[in-house]
Amino acid sequence: MGKFRDDLKSFQRRDPAARNGLEVFLLYSGFHAVFYYRIAHWFHNHGMKFMARAISQFARFLTGIEIHPAAVIGRGLFIDHGSGVVIGETTEIGDYCTLYQGVTLGGTGIEQGKRHPTLEDHVLVGAGAKVLGPFRVGKHAKIAAGAVVLTEVPEYGTAVGVPAKILTGKKTYSEDEKQEEEALDHIHIEDPVMIEIIRMEKQIKAFEKRLKDLEKK
Repeated sequence: MGKFRDDLKSFQRRDPAARNGLEVFLLYSGFHAVFYYRIAHWFHNHGMKFMARAISQFARFLTGIEIHPAAVIGRGLFIDHGSGVVIGETTEIGDYCTLYQGVTLGGTGIEQGKRHPTLEDHVLVGAGAKVLGPFRVGKHAKIAAGAVVLTEVPEYGTAVGVPAKILTGKKTYSEDEKQEEEALDHIHIEDPVMIEIIRMEKQIKAFEKRLKDLEKK
């Protein structure tokens, strides 16, 4: 019951269009997907795997969001406009993560065991992003819209591009989420490739200046 309340509050807090809890409960497909997942997960953990899978498929038909009942999901998952979201069997998701539409948390092969990603707390995955493989995405990391992530992302890191380039991050907002709007932005994200180009331009200008100074001598 506690996770149910946290899920509901998470949608209310992080979606500016949500006017009240009743509206979220009755009308939000992302919330419905998480709600049905929690029921399916309970059946899965109690050995009733056919029933769990049936509930999961019903939720997929109803919401357009597929969450495998064996996945492990923490409190307050926010799936915004979630059509096309896929969460694989061995996926692990921490508390208060955010997924936008078209996200895939998938595997890269047919091997047994852990083959899907682990998202730690407060991770944001932008629209259309694909996170593929059994690696870890650290706390407060951001994955930009459309990125394809195939390697580990550090805490507060940023992943941008196809395949994704990883920008090592640092803490930019408080743990108590006072800057929630910044934390939910998956569009205005630093591009690690552009940062490297700018660094190289600065080095080239510095070399040119040194050459000119030597020529004067």
